[in-house]
Amino acid sequence: METAQHFDGAQPLHAGRFVALGIALVVLGTIALAAPLLTTLASVVWYGAFVLIAGVIETATVFGARGWSGVLLHLLAGISGIVLGILLLTHPTAGAAGLTLVVAGLFLVGGISRAAVAIALRFPSWGWAVVSGLVAALVGTWIAAGWPSTSLFTIGTLVAVEMIFRGSGWIALATQIRRRSRTVTAEAPTLVSSPT
Repeated sequence: METAQHFDGAQPLHAGRFVALGIALVVLGTIALAAPLLTTLASVVWYGAFVLIAGVIETATVFGARGWSGVLLHLLAGISGIVLGILLLTHPTAGAAGLTLVVAGLFLVGGISRAAVAIALRFPSWGWAVVSGLVAALVGTWIAAGWPSTSLFTIGTLVAVEMIFRGSGWIALATQIRRRSRTVTAEAPTLVSSPT
């Protein structure tokens, strides 16, 4: 029932658009995967621009609420965002190196935590969670061990792979919509001709 509701309102026309979007994402992801350094630098610059804009907005907003007790904390956060955004925009290579260490730490800590929780709780299929956690921890260790050279391609590779997976997801969704549409069309005459 939940699956059927998920596709409510989705037409074959939507499926065509979803396929086009999915193919575009897969193609862009493949291009990004072929040029990981360029993708890494572009990602850092985009991230820096967003952090800078967010910092400016937060700082400007806080100035309008001077009587509020949390003004200092948010003012510091806004100014930090502005400084970080400017640094990432003016020094994208150094920014990529710093962000790569953060990514390595997330993989390492997240992987070890996932494996430890799976071993402690022993939920169904906990073995797969342990393997997944250990693989993530190994990836984090590998990224950290190869730093700073890994900073030249890590972020770009992750962005590219995420785009490819997201594009594949849209294509899979479109396939499901078309399959469901064919099933509903095939069943329609049977439902009309069936006795009441």
